[in-house]
Amino acid sequence: MIEKITNGGELQAMILRSNYTFDGIQFFTPDEFSQQLAYMKRPTGYVIQPHVHNAVAREVLYTKEVLLIKSGVVRVDFYSDAQEYYESAILRAGDVILLAFGGHGFEIIEEAEIIEVKQGPYAGESDKTRFVPSVQELKIKGAE
Repeated sequence: MIEKITNGGELQAMILRSNYTFDGIQFFTPDEFSQQLAYMKRPTGYVIQPHVHNAVAREVLYTKEVLLIKSGVVRVDFYSDAQEYYESAILRAGDVILLAFGGHGFEIIEEAEIIEVKQGPYAGESDKTRFVPSVQELKIKGAE
């Protein structure tokens, strides 16, 4: 299952749950996203033709992150660009999340191993603005 997190009608994040399945390949992100998220299921013996990726100039304005929860349980809190909380989701082992826009924070509910993929090169602290969230009433997706 794919869940879309939106704020004010704008896509902020996508969660690909561990139980998602689809025969073939399925892309979830718009072509213009600088980080693409897809799912692929192929049968035994299927061949992906060898290929190389061409040098194509791209302009990346915002960092997009993909996290794979390898183990554990993680709560992700979503914030608007104005740093206002609007909802949370629970991620479990095997879940994948693409963080596209807006703000986010995490609390580890059960010890977790997380694999992160994002664009480089790393810009250091100039890449993000840290903030202290106000007291929030959690609206949690995936808590069941």
